[in-house]
Amino acid sequence: LLETLDGLLRDGAFRGIGEISVVHFPSPGFPEADFDPAGPLMTGIMELARRYRLPVLVHCEITRLREFEALLRAHRDVPVIWAHGGYTPYFLARRLLERHPNLHYELSARTWRHHPRSPDYTIFRTATDLWPEWRALIEAMPTRFVVGTDASHRSREDDQKKVDSVRRLLSQLSGATRNAVARDNLLRLVGPVR
Repeated sequence: LLETLDGLLRDGAFRGIGEISVVHFPSPGFPEADFDPAGPLMTGIMELARRYRLPVLVHCEITRLREFEALLRAHRDVPVIWAHGGYTPYFLARRLLERHPNLHYELSARTWRHHPRSPDYTIFRTATDLWPEWRALIEAMPTRFVVGTDASHRSREDDQKKVDSVRRLLSQLSGATRNAVARDNLLRLVGPVR
C-alpha cells in the first residue's frame, strides 16, 4: 500500500492524503475500523506526507486518543486534519489543539442539526446557534479549523442540509475567522489552486 501511495504522490497531482479511517465506529454503510493510529502503516503514510509536504486527513475516534497523540507528536512537521474533530467534546478539542500545533480540526458532521450516530456531536446549542464555548474556541484559534460536509448519506436533500449547516456556522463567526475557516486555512494546507 505504501509503495502504491508513493507512486501516486510522486507526480504532484495530489494535494493531500485521506480520509484515512484508522479508527471508525460502525455505522450504516461503514464497517468498524480499529487500527493502531501510531502503527507501521500510519507511520509510513505520515513519512510519505512529510516527504511530499502534504496534509493527512485522519478519521480517528476518541477511543484511541493516546495512540493518535503519539502519531501527532512523532510527526510534528506534518499537518493532520482530524476528520470531524474526532467528535470530541469541547474540553478535549481545546486540549488537543493546544498540545499539537500540527493538528487542524475539520468540522464536517459537527455542524449538522442531527447526526445519525449521536445528537451530542453537534457544536450547535440550538437549531441555529453555536455553543458559545465552541464559537470562542474557533475565534481564539481561527487558523486551526476547516469546514467540510462529509460524503456519507449522499442525496441532494442531505447535501443541501450540510451546506446550510456550514453556512449557519460561518454566519456566526467574525469576518476574518469566517474567511479563514471557510477557505484560507484549507488553501494554506493544500497549496494554491492551480
